[in-house]
Amino acid sequence: MKKAIISSILLLYILPAFCQLGKPVTVDSLVTVTMPPGVQKKDTLGQQVYSANGLYGYMVVIRAPNPKNTRVLKRERDLNRVLKDYVKGIQGQSGNGSAQNVRDTVMGTLDAKVFTLRTDDGNGNILYRNFVLLYTTDATYTFEYGYPDNRKELVKGEYTSFVKSIKISPELNSRDQYISKAKGLSRNTMIAIGAGALLVIIIAVILLVRRKKRRRHSRHSASH
Repeated sequence: MKKAIISSILLLYILPAFCQLGKPVTVDSLVTVTMPPGVQKKDTLGQQVYSANGLYGYMVVIRAPNPKNTRVLKRERDLNRVLKDYVKGIQGQSGNGSAQNVRDTVMGTLDAKVFTLRTDDGNGNILYRNFVLLYTTDATYTFEYGYPDNRKELVKGEYTSFVKSIKISPELNSRDQYISKAKGLSRNTMIAIGAGALLVIIIAVILLVRRKKRRRHSRHSASH
């Protein structure tokens, strides 16, 4: 009985979050996302910004075209570097914000970066902004969900439904992010190789020292 009551209470929080999300918004021919009714759209120099207020937080979706001379990324590590730079840029724009829980995720067949930005205005007003960053050679997509600290326990259903509503066209694949699938040597492998090389050098030095000692000993014995 208690479980049924608890489940009913949870549904009261989660169902409105799903109901608040309206129809899918076509960001472009490759990406869509579902947002609440009353979406506002702004287009500035080709950068499209969609914004709307949910039941517990606000949502912003940005499609920013990359410059025509943007170089094609060669490897996964190049993509990771670019996404890390975006995280630093967003954190820098916020003033005193701190990026938390920065981690990798996958959207369709594409790599993406997820993190939470925490800001404090100094008067005890704490704001959290959850970000999903998706980079392709043609454009960079930013999905943001913001909410105040006092709603932190309420936003899970709405935020989850927002993120899960992001749909990526199968036409986009990893080659739209970087060319080579070669992973290269991992950090652990590099450490192992370095340790092995160091061991070989140490052994060579020991053998050389011993050889010199034997030669000196032989010369000393011959002189007597």
